[in-house]
Amino acid sequence: MIKMSMLALTAFSLMAVIGCTSPDRALTALQNEGYTDIELTGYTLFKCSDEDQFKNGFSATNAEGNHVDGAVCCGFLKGCTIRY
Repeated sequence: MIKMSMLALTAFSLMAVIGCTSPDRALTALQNEGYTDIELTGYTLFKCSDEDQFKNGFSATNAEGNHVDGAVCCGFLKGCTIRY
């Protein structure tokens, strides 16, 4: 019983640390704003707020032709925000 509880606690802790990403939503948000050459870089911890459940880092070219790095922050009950 104790082993099972420790296993469940470990699994929950890993999920909390790894975080969640939503590559489809991030890609759509970036494309809708005119970004090209988009590379999603995975989970980002510090660029999004606590209210955002999905935190995706990215590297891309913006509509003006400049290279930018940032994050796409999305929530269950809100849209996505692009942050630099």
